[in-house]
Amino acid sequence: MNIQPHLKDNISYIRNRFGNSKDFIVREIVLGKNREITLAFTYIEGLIDKDSVFRLLDSMLLYADQIQINEFDSFMRHLAITVGDIGYKRDFAGAQSALLAGETVIWMDTVAVAIAVNTRGGEMRHVSEPVSQTVVRGPQDGFTETLTTNLSLVRRRIKNPNLWVESKQLGRVTKTDVALMFIHGLVKDELLEELRTRLAKINLDGILESNYIEEFIQDETFTVFPTVNNTERPDVVAAALLEGRVAIFVDGTPFVLLVPGLFTQFLQSPEDYYHRSDYGLLRVLRYISLLVSLLAPALYIAITTFHQEMIPTSLLISLAAQREGIPFPAFIEALMMEVTFELLREAGVRMPRAVGTSISIVGALVLGQAAVEAGLVSPAMVIIVSITAITGFIFPSFEIGISIRLLRFVFMGLAASFGFFGIIIGLIALILHLCHLQSFGVPYMTPFAPFQMKEQKDNVVRVPWWQMYSHLMNPTANKRRHSADVGGESPPSPRNKQKINDPNEGESG
Repeated sequence: MNIQPHLKDNISYIRNRFGNSKDFIVREIVLGKNREITLAFTYIEGLIDKDSVFRLLDSMLLYADQIQINEFDSFMRHLAITVGDIGYKRDFAGAQSALLAGETVIWMDTVAVAIAVNTRGGEMRHVSEPVSQTVVRGPQDGFTETLTTNLSLVRRRIKNPNLWVESKQLGRVTKTDVALMFIHGLVKDELLEELRTRLAKINLDGILESNYIEEFIQDETFTVFPTVNNTERPDVVAAALLEGRVAIFVDGTPFVLLVPGLFTQFLQSPEDYYHRSDYGLLRVLRYISLLVSLLAPALYIAITTFHQEMIPTSLLISLAAQREGIPFPAFIEALMMEVTFELLREAGVRMPRAVGTSISIVGALVLGQAAVEAGLVSPAMVIIVSITAITGFIFPSFEIGISIRLLRFVFMGLAASFGFFGIIIGLIALILHLCHLQSFGVPYMTPFAPFQMKEQKDNVVRVPWWQMYSHLMNPTANKRRHSADVGGESPPSPRNKQKINDPNEGESG
């Protein structure tokens, strides 16, 4: 519906559209030497910067007696230089969108056009340290719930005009702002087109968090493994963009999606790149922890149930003595302990932060000791479950941790049914499933399968920077750029460094 040249009708319509809401504010003023200009300011309280609105009003009232009705348009353009951008809305839908975006819409009697002034603001959370991905060394800023702030945090790290941003709105009711960020020339065109196609198919009433989008754009629906990465760290997003990936920003959440998402990404921490390369050896520990967290209870069940001959005699006697009087088989014993620990973990997350950690630690110690003394579980099982829990906390990604926790129960069931044979069958099926997965056309297990030798420099371990190419693993870019300045095979020699740093060399004589 188009805007009418009658101020009262326009204000009545727009007020009814917002249900006469208390936070919908209307301010009328009269300007002009002969008081021939009647204006109405409309905005939504809490979405606007009050200082900008008051500055706009003050500027108009200051020249109230000098404004001519035929010069009002040029006056507003001049005013926009000091107040903010202005736009013209010829229908009520555009005016509503501007109001909901935090703009102030000015209505004028006898004119069928509304003027939207950018006065966005309101209360918002300031940039602070990320909650879920903390590091000892490295940037300490994290994304917020404000889209423009999040985009600026990445632009401060990549000062390049080829860093492009595409904007769109998703959600029939919420009209949530979504932005795609990528580096033009590095990102693959097919990846962008596929992402745009998948986003266009989203048909929801509301998008309240980035996971709404994640579940729609992921390749495989029936898998426990995440194929879309997410982060609340600007440095992680910047690094992903330099590898040819695309970042998806959603207004109202600090978590940014990154596509494509590969398995190795979920076991890499941003801190791996902020310390010396020998610190990167901790990645090996993460892969070992993954196997321990996944298989430790299953191996204990298989050995104690089917393969006792593999246990040394002294250890076998000790385990038999511990299990004497235990009324449950090893599988039920492990299942009870694992479920109990998951309950404690969930309770620790839901409890207030001040007591949540204490509840998890004290609860695990008390319940474990009580279960052993009551003869419900053996001490060895408590040790196995404790080690499994500790290794489950080492993963940098929360999503991959959930995947391993779910698969742990599957392997426990296979071990209780078929012993080692069940575990081997489960591992084969798991590897085949991982190799089958893709993320936007990129094999999920890259660079393991297909195996890429030169990408192993930044995979399980990280070699020093001077041994890596300037462009890291980039399965999505149009072309790989190898820099001779960075991709050398050895560090600069001390002799060369001295020649560079000594400006007086060669001046003698």
